[in-house]
Parts: sequence; C-alpha cells; structure tokens
Amino acid sequence: MDILHLIDRLEELLNESRPFPFTHNVIVDEDKMLDLIDQMRVAIPEEVKKAQQVLAQRDRVLAQAQEEANRTLALAREKSEQLVERDAVVEAAKVKAEQIKSAALVDIGSTRQDVDQYVMESLTRLEMELERMMTQVRNGIRALKEEKPQ
Repeated sequence: MDILHLIDRLEELLNESRPFPFTHNVIVDEDKMLDLIDQMRVAIPEEVKKAQQVLAQRDRVLAQAQEEANRTLALAREKSEQLVERDAVVEAAKVKAEQIKSAALVDIGSTRQDVDQYVMESLTRLEMELERMMTQVRNGIRALKEEKPQ
C-alpha cells in the first residue's frame, strides 16, 4: 500500500476523532490507530526498498553513462591521435615528394647536359667526317677535270 495513502488515512482518523474538552487532545479509536500503524510498518520498508532500488538503478545508470563517456573520450583521443599521426605522415610524404622532385630536376638537368654534350660531340665528328668527305669529293672532281682531254 502507498505510504502517502496511509498518512492520509491517519490524518482522517485524527480529524474524525472526538476532542477532549478544554485540551488539544482527542480520543482516538485505538483499533483503527493500531491497524494504521501496522500497515505503515509494512508499507514503509517497502517504500524504502523501492527508494533504494531507484537509487541503485540511478547509480547503475550514472556508472554506465560515465563508462560510456570515458569510452567515447578514449575513442575521440584515439581518433585525434590517428588524425595527427596521419597529418604527420602526409606532411612527411609531402617533404619526401619535394625532395624526390628536386632530385629529379637535378638529374634532368645533368642528363640534359650529358645529352647536349654527346650530341655536340657527335655533330662535331659528323661535321669533320663530312668535311673530310667533301674534301675527297672536291679532290675527285678536280682530279677528273684535270684528266679530261682538253
């Protein structure tokens, strides 16, 4: 039974009781009063048990909420660390890419110089060979002109 209902019944019992003349005392039906007291003795421990259960449940919910909050914070920290780590990896990759690009540009410049030098040497040898051949051709033409009967 609800404790508040029992308290209401106790109040009704007092209000229905006869006043004792010239005092603030009343005459109460003893059986009804003892019956209400017995019912309160039974109801109060039940109410206390319910209150304790509510408190225990509240504590469990708070503990679960705290655990969930801790887990969420741990996940957030882990994710944050991963992002920072990933940013560091990306930054390192950018630096490495710049180094590779710079090295490639240096290699391209060096290779271009080597190629230009090779081409220049080849063309110079070809020019010398052509000049030698031209000299031979001119000498042959001159020799033929000189041998012709006049």
